Amino acid sequence: MNNKLLYKETRITDERRSHQLTNINVWTPDSQWLAYDVRPSGSSFTGLTIEKIHVVSGEICEIYRASHGAHVGVVTVSAENPPRYAFIHGPEFPDQQWQYDFHHRRGVYVKDNELGVAHAIDAMCITPPYIAGALRGGTHVHVFSPDGKWLSFTYNDHVMHEKNIQLDQRNVAVAVPTKRVSVEPKRHPREYSGDYFCCVVSQTTPSPIFGSDDISRAYEEGWVGQNGYSTENGHWQDRAIAFIGDTHALNGDIIPEIYLVDLPKNVEDFMLAGEFPIEGTQLRMPYPPKNVHQRRLTYTHDRQYPGLATQPRHWLRSSPDGSSIACLMKDDDGVVQLWLVNTCTGELQQITNGSLPIQSAFTWDSQGEHICFVCDNSVMNCNVMTGQLRRLTARSEVVPVADAIVFSPDDRLIAFMRDDDNGYRQIYTVETGLGY
Repeated sequence: MNNKLLYKETRITDERRSHQLTNINVWTPDSQWLAYDVRPSGSSFTGLTIEKIHVVSGEICEIYRASHGAHVGVVTVSAENPPRYAFIHGPEFPDQQWQYDFHHRRGVYVKDNELGVAHAIDAMCITPPYIAGALRGGTHVHVFSPDGKWLSFTYNDHVMHEKNIQLDQRNVAVAVPTKRVSVEPKRHPREYSGDYFCCVVSQTTPSPIFGSDDISRAYEEGWVGQNGYSTENGHWQDRAIAFIGDTHALNGDIIPEIYLVDLPKNVEDFMLAGEFPIEGTQLRMPYPPKNVHQRRLTYTHDRQYPGLATQPRHWLRSSPDGSSIACLMKDDDGVVQLWLVNTCTGELQQITNGSLPIQSAFTWDSQGEHICFVCDNSVMNCNVMTGQLRRLTARSEVVPVADAIVFSPDDRLIAFMRDDDNGYRQIYTVETGLGY
């Protein structure tokens, strides 16, 4: 490991309040602005604004301000020009029956040339008859596809939650750019329409068979490749999403494994029902469309430390060419390392091999040659081919925040966070030394 520091670190924010970056897509396409929310801590969803800050001038621009008792957070940016900003919007006029919760939140987006105006991503219909294209609960961490046209997110179902909280399993869903979904007339005051046709694409079960490929939860997803990936037979799969699925071992232990869903090329295919209704029923969660295919990629039950690492929390991230998916797993000594998983075969490749664990989520650079994360209390840049780590920030007793270590689109900077002496979360950047 090269410990010589040649890289300029810059503190971007300094107000006496917290600033929270999401784990991916926090930069505008020109690598000039960082988008963030202002919740007081990562787990407290009480921020009122979505903002962006210019990394050179320090200029702050308010993207959106919540009102009527609602709160907003977890913003990501599209790669379009001008970009759009997607984020979670909590319920307005919350009351005792309807407050912010996993199953009571929606996704919205704001256009860069129309700041302050939120457009609903997902529609919600919670009274039968349910509507195909509308969901029935809350959505979370809305991430644009690399071309900026689609979004992925995780989902929790209000209808199942009201029936039995154990039936409200987290799933992965997508917003398909095909038509606006109208929920009219509204039969519940909390229902609303949305700009995208949305559907669940993962398949979970409340009663998984131990030792099988069944999963009880799907989460921490990521788009595969900038334009998909090449399958084993040479076919090009245009759109796919990798996610973590909770399998259940023969002894009942929950073991997180990697799953992948191939998505249809044509948006019209998302309206074709599979074995069960896309919109769900009063007894069943919304079900994936007919031509969505889910498969398991990893089988780690027999390893010394089976499953993906649960700490630090991380999201699956694909290489730009879609050939591999990066994740964190423990090695045989119990140290959390960076691994790559072949998108076609599920073959595992250990990339790092140090005695110190990786301490954060991570992102790739645009060329698929480097991945950045926190290790040994420093922001590190890892060469994917060699596994060699390059220390970008000095080791400190205050560890950079694990939630987000994000390459800029031009690969010249990495955005990350530190907590200051007063407990406020501040945004920093550090140069990468990469001059592609």
